[in-house]
Amino acid sequence: MDLTGRVAVVTGSGRGLGLAYAEALTAAGASVVVNDVDQAVVDAAVERAGGATIGVAAAVGDTASAERLVTAAVEAFGRLDVLITNAGILRDRVLWKMTDDDFDDVVRVHLRGTFTCARAAAIRMREQGHGGRLILVGSPAGQRGNFGQTNYAAAKAGIAAMARTWALELARSEITVNAVIPIAATEMTRTIPAFGPVIDEAERAGTPYPAWLRHDEGLGTVQDVTGLITFLASDAAKGITGQAIGVGGDRLALWSHPAEKSVKFKDGGWSGEAIEAEWDFEQETYGIPAPKGQ
Repeated sequence: MDLTGRVAVVTGSGRGLGLAYAEALTAAGASVVVNDVDQAVVDAAVERAGGATIGVAAAVGDTASAERLVTAAVEAFGRLDVLITNAGILRDRVLWKMTDDDFDDVVRVHLRGTFTCARAAAIRMREQGHGGRLILVGSPAGQRGNFGQTNYAAAKAGIAAMARTWALELARSEITVNAVIPIAATEMTRTIPAFGPVIDEAERAGTPYPAWLRHDEGLGTVQDVTGLITFLASDAAKGITGQAIGVGGDRLALWSHPAEKSVKFKDGGWSGEAIEAEWDFEQETYGIPAPKGQ
């Protein structure tokens, strides 16, 4: 994809998926603002990403940080065309052990950080009058739920809902809004017993991930996710908005939106007894399926 002349902000881009996004954008010709909370990490990411890249060390979540990122893009490159909200943290615990701080910290970075950064970017893009791209990073946990991730799953589910809402609100301004649902080998996926040893061995031996991992589980390298990012940032995706799109390994997927699956009607409404008598709905599955392995 040719992104020459485009200016992007990528939050949480000091390492991992965010850094891969920044590298792919610069390789496609975009100017990029990289972001992390650690100045040394930011400096290393700027050097690695190359091209027209600057860095901003800031903790995503509050309005001031969001406005710093947008201002940095405009002052350095004259405009803002693309925002990728990738910043995030984990504080995994089961419900009965999760503290207020565990919940609030994750929601502040993921959900509030997406909101504040998207709001600042949307204001700037609307002022420019040339459209734009908001690419919000979600997760399978937000689509299906995941054990031990009350805070993370709730935040990521909220991000998908915000993508649909903002797609409606920003359509007249020609600003598209989509949620990306990536699956890649990261420090988090390495903790999954079925994945970690396979990822480590492939990297040790310098061999590709096995077909069952890339195809059946849809899990590959962080670079496998970047094609969707550059596509959504480009003119080729100008008609795509309000969607949740999954990518990883050899798999590209469009997630469905919540919708009524089965409906019954009863004149006069439903008592508890009537529901008991006629409940025969096929219930939905929940949770991320366990890896099948080889």
